[in-house]
Amino acid sequence: MKHIESKLIALLKEGYCTPQIARIAKKLKEPSTTLQYNIKRLEKEGAIKEYKAIFDYQKINAGFCIYVLITLSPDEYGNPERVGNELCKHPEIESVDIITGDWEMILKVRTKDQDAYYAFVKNVISRKGIEKIKTLTSLKQLKTEFIV
Repeated sequence: MKHIESKLIALLKEGYCTPQIARIAKKLKEPSTTLQYNIKRLEKEGAIKEYKAIFDYQKINAGFCIYVLITLSPDEYGNPERVGNELCKHPEIESVDIITGDWEMILKVRTKDQDAYYAFVKNVISRKGIEKIKTLTSLKQLKTEFIV
């Protein structure tokens, strides 16, 4: 049997996950066509943005979870969305939020280990427009928005 786990994981991270229509239809006791129509409508309206797999990150070599607080330089302070949208392009970054308080942004980053995170900081976060960062390392994740 061919081992394609790494390729499959990469696609699942990108959102190549679709709902199991027959299984959901059975649970709701509704016809598959009705379910398909409603799902497509929700997707078109933007209520459903994408489908993603839920991983045990330790098992896919992405178990090092870090929250990064960012202060923007004065020349970027007026447009945090521009910097945030640039950061969104990196697959290691799971989320980017513009926040209030002493920091302008918070990132949730996942890497294999601290060495991979260090390389990520040097190549991605240490860029023009980012004045200061503070790293908070997650020791153990007990609950996410997806699972308990």
